[in-house]
Amino acid sequence: MACSPESIVELRRKGEAKMLTEMLRSRVSTTAAVLAAFDELDPLSSDSLVGCWSGFVIATGHPMDGLLNAVGWYGKMFKSVDEAYPLIIRSPGASTLFSIDPSPLPLAGCAKLSPADLVSRFSTVSPLALSTTVSHGRLRMVEYRGKVTGTLIYDQQPILDHFVMVDSNTVLGIMDFKEFRQPGAFVLQRDDDSAVSIDRGGWSQLAAQQLG
Repeated sequence: MACSPESIVELRRKGEAKMLTEMLRSRVSTTAAVLAAFDELDPLSSDSLVGCWSGFVIATGHPMDGLLNAVGWYGKMFKSVDEAYPLIIRSPGASTLFSIDPSPLPLAGCAKLSPADLVSRFSTVSPLALSTTVSHGRLRMVEYRGKVTGTLIYDQQPILDHFVMVDSNTVLGIMDFKEFRQPGAFVLQRDDDSAVSIDRGGWSQLAAQQLG
């Protein structure tokens, strides 16, 4: 017996939900599967992203997959739609969270490097030396893949992070970086209980201790 169009749609939705659940569990997927999930999930407003978010990378074979973990990435924070902190980092020992300025990061030409060489290049960068109290991005509604949704626009890097809603406390992010044809993928989970102080003095003291 042939399935009705409604049944086909329901089966497709169940398959996509299963794929998304597995993606979140394993933190591994393919670019095609991640983009398919993005296309099916609902867009969200820029205002709904305001807050603190912890994150993890969805490994898709993107050259930058291992980079965020290598620098101790924790997540992102949006104090308002005009005050975005794209890179919240864990301090050595993971006892402190702080924001870093992404503009000095050596991203130019990184598309030509292997993942191992890319991590090696970033191993020379001290996140503590880049700690900042200044926001380095903003949230705006931007169209991506035919969908207008909340997007992080970096101030000094050619990067857009497009977000769609998984649930009220979880979003899927697609990193659209001009250097790469292949987008990257990550997930953010709301973590407003993690107070990320914008107290540069405390970070400077920590940096002085770590950097000697």
